[in-house]
Amino acid sequence: MIKKFNLISAKFCCTRNFSQIIFLITIIVIGYKFYSFTAQLETGIIPDIDRPPGVEGFLPISALISLKYFFQTGIVNDIHPSGLLIFLFILALSLLIKKSFCSYVCPIGFLSEILVKIHLQLFKRGLRVNHFIDYPLRLIKYGLLIFFIYTIFFKMSHFVIKQFLFSSYNKLADIKMLLFFSDITLTATIIILSLIVLSISIRNFWCRYLCPYGALLGLLSFWSPFKIRRQEKTCVSCGKCDRVCPSSINVSQTVNVISDECFACGKCVDVCPERGTLALALPGNKFRLKPVAVGIVAIFIFSGGSFLARQSGNWQNKISKTDYLNYMVENRLIDIHRIHDLNIFIGHLDQRRKRVFMRQMQEKR
Repeated sequence: MIKKFNLISAKFCCTRNFSQIIFLITIIVIGYKFYSFTAQLETGIIPDIDRPPGVEGFLPISALISLKYFFQTGIVNDIHPSGLLIFLFILALSLLIKKSFCSYVCPIGFLSEILVKIHLQLFKRGLRVNHFIDYPLRLIKYGLLIFFIYTIFFKMSHFVIKQFLFSSYNKLADIKMLLFFSDITLTATIIILSLIVLSISIRNFWCRYLCPYGALLGLLSFWSPFKIRRQEKTCVSCGKCDRVCPSSINVSQTVNVISDECFACGKCVDVCPERGTLALALPGNKFRLKPVAVGIVAIFIFSGGSFLARQSGNWQNKISKTDYLNYMVENRLIDIHRIHDLNIFIGHLDQRRKRVFMRQMQEKR
């Protein structure tokens, strides 16, 4: 089983995995730039580098709230504009080609695949969760999705939505996210390590049972024109496609795979001994897509979309670096002892934040 899995992984290293690595490198570069940007702010310095807008892709809740604001006003809010657009890119990709975002773009999906390899090293044939346990557990992510959608789209009024979007809390949501990991608490560390252990023990634990993002994409994927399609006449019912499927879908027992768990990874297509029996294609088995084509589509949607957003002025936010410094003071995110030049720092603050900072200094004494 392990040898077969490794052979399939090797075949995909220049196609689907190439797409994953491209996006992973992009995320690492964005992360490094954002870390440098935030580190300078924390020492009271106006950053000499620009904040990378792509970091907003890690603010899905803010993006969902921005989506409702857009529906209400027709305006892309200028606090986290790229967060909303990246969210829409992800939805577009999932509407077009199933949950391909999860297996071609998402860094958590990439990490899950690495943990699956460890799982297969420990459990030779791989462990599968019993259906009586699997189905109830899968409802958890849909419960989380329903909670977020109900809270944002049905409970939050336009006034509350606007108040949240333009609050200093939301303006610094990306910085607070970074600080959560850079200054991680013991409790958060234990939770993350527990999720890693569970993901090694149970294949794709986070993606299959807990990710509300994946739940949303799974629902959208029902309308995707591209699906894994099986030719019954040429199928020899060997079951190889069932065994290799990372989502435990019984591909050999269906004509069109409509499951919300299908990632369109193409592993079933690659392992099929009868050429042309399985394909990621349009209805009628037309216009078949190979993994390399899906990767190109994903890269095109994100790179092309971000280019158009830059041209329209809806990519970079409208928060100045000086404003960031003031909001950092207001939210107590600057350590007074790390400020390089106190006089220059105070000179960048407006009157209200100067008073806030003075109170903070008095509290430290």
